[in-house]
Amino acid sequence: MAYNEQLTNRLREALADTSKVVEKKMFSGVTFMVNGKMCISAGDDRIMCRIDPTRHEEALTKKGSSTVRMGGRDYIGYIYVKEDAIRGARDLNYWLALCLDFNKVVKASPKKKKKAKAASKKKK
Repeated sequence: MAYNEQLTNRLREALADTSKVVEKKMFSGVTFMVNGKMCISAGDDRIMCRIDPTRHEEALTKKGSSTVRMGGRDYIGYIYVKEDAIRGARDLNYWLALCLDFNKVVKASPKKKKKAKAASKKKK
């Protein structure tokens, strides 16, 4: 997995006073889960923010931002922000605040049940 250690550390430090933060390696980087919900990720040269979908268009007016697109589909409420657009703490804090605000109101995804091991590895 390619990800930017410096960018990851900046997010880690910015979230230091936030409770219930867990880091997971996913989305080709490090994702910060807050209260069991995906909040923000650090990738190679950008962050991915999960924000309120009603603020999506407004967020796209900010420098270095674009809609997350995977598998030919736009993900409204998910924004990429290029690293050079968040060099200053003020810019990073803007995006982090959007993510944390949405995190307070969005519901966590239901936990997936683990599949039973192949019938307990068929008895011999």
